[in-house]
Amino acid sequence: MSLRAVRLASLLFASSALFSPALVPSLGWAQTATQTPPAATQTKPPVTQAQPAAPPHAGTAVAHATPPLARQQPHRLEKHGDVRNDDFFWLKERENPEVLAYLKAENAYTEAEMAHTKQLQEDLYQEIVGRIQADDATVPAQDGKYWYHERYVEGGEYAVYCRHPGGPDGPEQTMLDGNALARGHEFFSCSGLQVSPNQELLAYGTDVVGRRFYTLRVRNLTSGKDLPDIIPDVTNNCAWAADNRTLFYTKQDAETLRWYRIYAHVLGTAATADRLVYEEPDAEFSCFVGATKSKRFLLIGSEQTLATEYRFLRADQPQGTWTVFLPRETDHEYSIEDWNDDFVIRTNWKAKNFCVMRAPIGATQTARWTEVVPHQDDVFVEGVEVFRDHLVVSRRRKGLLELHVVPRDGSPAHDLDFGEPAYQAYPTDNREYDTPVLRYAYTSLTTPKSIFDYDLNKRTKKLLKEDAVLGGFDKRNYVTERLWAPAADGARVPISLVVRRDFVKDGSAPLLLTGYGSYGFSRDASFQSQRLSLLDRGFVFAIAHVRGGQELGRDWYENGKLMHKKNTFTDFIDCGRFLVAQKYTSPERLFAEGGSAGGLLMGAVANMAPELFKGIISHVPFVDVVTTMLDADIPLTTGEYDEWGDPNDAAAYRYMLSYSPYDNLQKKAYPNMLITTGLHDSQVQYWEPAKYVAKLRRLETSGARILLQTNMDAGHGGASGRFKRHRETALGYAFLLDLSGRAALPAAASKAGAQAARP
Repeated sequence: MSLRAVRLASLLFASSALFSPALVPSLGWAQTATQTPPAATQTKPPVTQAQPAAPPHAGTAVAHATPPLARQQPHRLEKHGDVRNDDFFWLKERENPEVLAYLKAENAYTEAEMAHTKQLQEDLYQEIVGRIQADDATVPAQDGKYWYHERYVEGGEYAVYCRHPGGPDGPEQTMLDGNALARGHEFFSCSGLQVSPNQELLAYGTDVVGRRFYTLRVRNLTSGKDLPDIIPDVTNNCAWAADNRTLFYTKQDAETLRWYRIYAHVLGTAATADRLVYEEPDAEFSCFVGATKSKRFLLIGSEQTLATEYRFLRADQPQGTWTVFLPRETDHEYSIEDWNDDFVIRTNWKAKNFCVMRAPIGATQTARWTEVVPHQDDVFVEGVEVFRDHLVVSRRRKGLLELHVVPRDGSPAHDLDFGEPAYQAYPTDNREYDTPVLRYAYTSLTTPKSIFDYDLNKRTKKLLKEDAVLGGFDKRNYVTERLWAPAADGARVPISLVVRRDFVKDGSAPLLLTGYGSYGFSRDASFQSQRLSLLDRGFVFAIAHVRGGQELGRDWYENGKLMHKKNTFTDFIDCGRFLVAQKYTSPERLFAEGGSAGGLLMGAVANMAPELFKGIISHVPFVDVVTTMLDADIPLTTGEYDEWGDPNDAAAYRYMLSYSPYDNLQKKAYPNMLITTGLHDSQVQYWEPAKYVAKLRRLETSGARILLQTNMDAGHGGASGRFKRHRETALGYAFLLDLSGRAALPAAASKAGAQAARP
């Protein structure tokens, strides 16, 4: 398993404000979130200048507040003979009281501008949480003699982690109560849960700030009490040795947040005496620790965008010497699992779209590799799930996922069939190695997440659970489509789309187009119950699967990164124009949304085609590309050179500068924008969106609504809490509905709409 899989969700905007990224595998069990140390409080107001009130928006007759204008303080930036001036560079000064006062002034302005939607926001919030089953639970998953699951209680914001001895119907044992742990904290994340091999101990991490600095603790599951062992300020990544006493964990750099050291902690000893097992010397690589599914081996992975390297160790020899599986080599990415007497390798060695190989445990050099699943030009191998007698390979064909079953005995392989035009399907919670049963999740734009058990021998499946959607939801009221938009250079870009069945394609409907297009992350078509509040008010929802993702294979990713990055932006624009041409919407009703690297996408398209969009929502946007990538001391810089380019190279600098949203803002008309950030964001620092808004407000010429909302208590993923986070969802939806004139819920949808609200 790769670090990219472990950390990808953290690179994305992970709250459910408008979208949630597809679930990805993780070495830890349970949820993750984001963080940063608390900043000092202050009362000094920012220096502002008066600005004329903006005209009414979208037919909304409301009074408008005077927006804050951050003061301009010239700051010279020079590279490769090119000189830039950044008037808002000073907003990086986190401890400057003026900075926090400015952010608070922007929040107050947003609240004032959206005050006329206060009731709409409340109605939306009540609809959204009214669809969520309060006392829900995940399907128990077997791991040895216990069955593990998470459940939620009425009035609780966080999961309760439980297990049952002997089977899913055995007596329940509560391991951790997230609601109790979160008490008294505005932000809370519990993550990285790892049960010891003897299943008597639980390692877990908690973060109460939002910058992903966790405190690891160990709980005795018999007594229900924590051991004295406390390991502060580390990542949530850890793994047990077979002795049930040694816990390996990963430490991040305090400034860059790069995961760079692996330590071994022996229970009962001081954390200050923990043994350094491995330190990653290359600043472009990060490292992590984990265990194979069989639990026979521990793994240390080192990874950057274009290369990986693994070390392995017998789990019953925690003091032993780690063995390099295959030395790192540029352009070779691989991941490993043990499979009886072999290792299974997912690799792009001589296989651009990846293939699956195997090698004897004692002879891992490529000369000893043999093919299990061959490379195909039109199929991308995304992952491998190992079982004693089978492999289940996640593959993409024409942008859609398939699960490919390979028996160990050499009998014919087969695929699972899902039968919808756009969907997401992936293995989930498969903890047992010696079982013929695959557990997988299935969801689509119209189908809530459903959990199935599939018998790999009998080829039969059993539905265990479909997520409940309260309030009269009926999937038959909605229709999914798969479209292909022509790009300017001849490429065809897939679009996944959902509408109400009574939708009329005449250009009159508002449409929300979302996208991401970075890191090879594929944005799949999955269900979100909160989205019904838009669909039932006549919105169309669409996902543009632009280049930079990996939906159509490795070439699709490589043609949307580095010196081809602009393809991501032009693909999105071409998708928008295609949807207008096909009369799904019109420019007066087309909205766009993206987060993190998807926020870069939003900033770029706002500069390149502002006339195409009525409004844009940009969450924690990466908009100051060049300045950030020139600063190796902040998070996600050196390890990202192979994604964006190294601006210390003159050609890369000029190309990045040509699209960096902040650097390309001009004096012209822009769409209405809602931009969100978190003060404690560890991935995209708060000052990027803050600077962007400060500059945009001085250049925008048409009186567009430009709003900045900073969560002063959270990080990259926004607010924590199962229900509380949907206050942010409601703000975003109210922004869209107000601009589109669709605030009212039509009678037909209202009759079947959400009922019963929860505070």
